[in-house]
Parts: sequence; structure tokens; C-alpha cells
Amino acid sequence: IIYKPDKKLGLECYVDADFAGGWQHADAESAESVMSRTEYILMYANCPIHWVSKLQTEIALSTAEAEYIALSQALREVIPLMEMMKELKAAFPMEITVPNFNCTVHEDNQSCISMATKQRFSPRTKHIALKYHHFRSFVNSKQIEIKYVNTHDQLADALTKPLDAETFLRLRKMLIGW
Repeated sequence: IIYKPDKKLGLECYVDADFAGGWQHADAESAESVMSRTEYILMYANCPIHWVSKLQTEIALSTAEAEYIALSQALREVIPLMEMMKELKAAFPMEITVPNFNCTVHEDNQSCISMATKQRFSPRTKHIALKYHHFRSFVNSKQIEIKYVNTHDQLADALTKPLDAETFLRLRKMLIGW
């Protein structure tokens, strides 16, 4: 990994999900084949510090729900990290400028962004369990900002699914510098 820190950037998280990515007709009887996959990459100062690609623990009923579950899982890592960074800054005051400890989350699904930022639910989203809404107070207080990222620029796609060589090489260069 070639690190090229950008001191203007703070904590960022790229989140994606692959809805029922393992499903195939040959394996249609297996519950694991319909599990969605969560992927996220945590970056600090434009340097990757943590990345995950794993199956979700329950079956999502839509792409938006799979993306929302992935967002929730990623923010379970982000929120404690943000709090630790704030505590370290308070305990060890520094004279240098430190990037802010808020987090920008990059998500490529508009429905997921809408569910995360709106205060009400529609009949289509009310089935999503409350356990996935734990991060809403951080979104409301602007400590976490969820931004749309074009699928073309979604770094987490490198962990989601097989990619053509050109896309893989482009995402790899954006992620690790070579």
C-alpha cells in the first residue's frame, strides 16, 4: 500500500452491498445463497485503515435494504472510531491542525441514503428493524454526512464482486496508490 495522506481529509467510509450476490439456480435451496454481502472501506486522510467484506447475517428483501444493512454495519465501526479520535485529541492536545473527526460516508444507493437521512418511513421501509437505525442521531447532528457517490467511483466495489480488469485497476489505484 502506498500512503499519500491528504491532511485536509478526515474520516471517510465507502459502503456497498451486493444484494443476494451468491444466488444461483443450481444452489436455490440453500439459504446462504441468498445472503447479501456487506463491503466497506474506512479511510483517514485518504489512506485506507480498515476494510471488510462479509455476508450479512439475515436475508434482505431488496437492494435498498441490503445497502441499509451494510451502512448500519459500517457505522458500527465508524462511530466508536470517531469517539476514540475525539478522546485522543482531548487527551493529547496538538499544535498542528488535525482533520475533523466527523465522517463522510459514500453510498451509491439513493433509496438507502433517503432511509438514512429522512425521519419518517414509507410503507415499503417500515419492516426494516430498528437495530439498523442506531446511527440516525449522528446523521441528525451532522457528525456523519451521507453523500451519494457514483457507482463508477465506489471504492467498496473492489470488495463486492468480480470486476473487469480496467475497473479493478482503476479502483485499486484510487484505493492503494498503484
